[in-house]
Amino acid sequence: MTIRLVLAGCGNMGYAMLSGWLKSAKLEPQAVFVVEPNAELRSRAEHLGCRAAAEAADIPADAVPDLVVIAVKPQVIREVTAQYKRFGDGRTSFLSIAAGTPVATFEEILGELAPVVRCMPNTPAAIGKGMMVVFSNPLVSDDLRRFVLELLSASGVVTTIDDEGLMDAVTAVSGSGPAYVFHFIEALTVAAEKAGLPAETAKLLAMQTVFGAASLAAEADEEPSVLRQQVTSPNGTTAAALAVLMGGDRLTKLVTEAVESARLRSIELGK
Repeated sequence: MTIRLVLAGCGNMGYAMLSGWLKSAKLEPQAVFVVEPNAELRSRAEHLGCRAAAEAADIPADAVPDLVVIAVKPQVIREVTAQYKRFGDGRTSFLSIAAGTPVATFEEILGELAPVVRCMPNTPAAIGKGMMVVFSNPLVSDDLRRFVLELLSASGVVTTIDDEGLMDAVTAVSGSGPAYVFHFIEALTVAAEKAGLPAETAKLLAMQTVFGAASLAAEADEEPSVLRQQVTSPNGTTAAALAVLMGGDRLTKLVTEAVESARLRSIELGK
């Protein structure tokens, strides 16, 4: 039976992306072979209708998949990738969703003929609302690139970059960014409680306000700055609050400092 895709690792992100691919009919279950040492995680893939095994050595000897997806933690990336070296003859492409691991690492392990795609997803990909940024080495064909982009689109929005060095900035903005938003929800919830609202009401107002505002910004034709101005009446309540947040570019400077700190740390981890 033909194996079109091998998924190495069926943890939270790997499983979420696999589920999205199957639900959106990007792939048929019988075309996927999952390699996952953990029996409990492996069974999840089997329940989706995919074949699964504990080791890469269990992949049929005559199989030549179109794509091997590496979805494991960065600390085991070399050990895991080495198990797929037999597919490094150029007929199979590789897609990594491991943070901080450059394409050169895969080229070193798999050989100079391997087409490699590097993807930086974020956690909302687990519910199909992710932001994924892709970089490919020159060996990735146009057809394969389209196939990968179509697969990833089941997990959210996908864009590409031509300079892999920008992946550190991508990590700092969209990779780590959900945590910044979660913390803002936490802070807004605390502020709401201190303003006298019950805890559950405070949480609901904070969460739905962030969700609704982000959804409006994504769907509106206007820039976020224009939307902000539209909701801000002169000398009104919003203006009073924004005077605190925007005074001296306070929030912009703080977020810029945070993103730069994350970017520099990403560079350190990549080394």
